[in-house]
Amino acid sequence: MIKNLRAEPYGVLFIDKSPKLTSHDVVDIIRKKLKIKRVGHTGTLDPLATGLLIILVGKSTKMQDKFQKLDKVYEGNIKFGTETDTWDTDGKILKQIKVEIMEKSVKSAIDLLSGNIIQQVPPYSAVKYKGQTLYKLARQNKSVPSINRVVNVNWLDWRIRGENLGFKIKCSSGTYIRSIAHQMGVLLGCGGTLSELRRLNIGEYSVKDAVKDKDIEKMEYSAIIKLLK
Repeated sequence: MIKNLRAEPYGVLFIDKSPKLTSHDVVDIIRKKLKIKRVGHTGTLDPLATGLLIILVGKSTKMQDKFQKLDKVYEGNIKFGTETDTWDTDGKILKQIKVEIMEKSVKSAIDLLSGNIIQQVPPYSAVKYKGQTLYKLARQNKSVPSINRVVNVNWLDWRIRGENLGFKIKCSSGTYIRSIAHQMGVLLGCGGTLSELRRLNIGEYSVKDAVKDKDIEKMEYSAIIKLLK
């Protein structure tokens, strides 16, 4: 970390992202507070999601690959009986029915979605295909290609609460929890969408050691500099 405030700052910030903000919104907050353009993040959190967002400042942006490859731990909730176009509750509702979830059926679906699995990237995502971002194609009502990935999923905990499935998952880099919610709904035949998500860990780094984005907005330049790792 640079102690000389006249030099361009660099380092890593651990932020606890609030709901509704995009990851880019948080990057913009840091850029404005530090008056520096070279700021980036190491892995997107959707607006619905909260939790750990790693921000890289200055020359530390070159470390992005190191953090992107790390496993993640999430907790959240899947709502059954509901389908949306984005596979989370921020999207347009396509289907909504009343359902009764059986523990045996949920366990069978979880078993199928454990270990190394093939996962479809959500149509509304920042993944690019032939130079086009998928969510831009989806918003233009254009055909969105089906892109699949092999990811690793380890269910640390899960519990049924009516039409909801609370969970805690450790997964490999590149895993979409929205896709897991969607796949669960397909396997159970009732539809499913992600209604809550919080990122707890990225590798060895924990949200417990992060600073809330709202607190960062209130801080002076020198205080933020002291947080850089």
